[in-house]
Amino acid sequence: MLLPASVLAQQADRDVARQAAIHPVSTAADMRLWLSRVPMTRDFPPDFETMLRGQASLYVIEISTAPGCLPCGDLWTKLLAFRGRYGWQVRTLRQDEAALRSGRLGLPWVGHPVAWVRPLADPGRMVPIAIGTDHGANIARNAWLAARMLTGARAAVGVRAMSKFTGIVGVRAPASPNRKGR
Repeated sequence: MLLPASVLAQQADRDVARQAAIHPVSTAADMRLWLSRVPMTRDFPPDFETMLRGQASLYVIEISTAPGCLPCGDLWTKLLAFRGRYGWQVRTLRQDEAALRSGRLGLPWVGHPVAWVRPLADPGRMVPIAIGTDHGANIARNAWLAARMLTGARAAVGVRAMSKFTGIVGVRAPASPNRKGR
């Protein structure tokens, strides 16, 4: 049976997305090596800890996961440490809900894990804070940024800050110094 070229192209696109979205780690050593190349946040605003603890009752972090997923286990462990330190709730998501969320935001994700911050009172508003695993400090920084964006800080500010350190959002090409074309 021959399939139309468009069907084959769609499948190829899905396969490429699947391979790109899932961290290429199969052992704990591979994951540690991968994480060793990820920059870690070291500078935090003065209100960082106070704000995270003070807003714990307003937000929940939800994570997609799958059995046998090494980055899922690593991220889950770091989110539980975050919960212990700042008091935020942490829950798992069903795979279908995670896929819907990613689709709504246009994320190129088909795998696990993805962690989201959302207001407890509004399940329709959410901000992704981790795709794959990350350093605990970066997860805390991203949760802080997500809470800021969900309470009125300009999204562009938070997205720019996340793009500086994470793969959640792409970095825009530098603007041309030639302003005549604008």
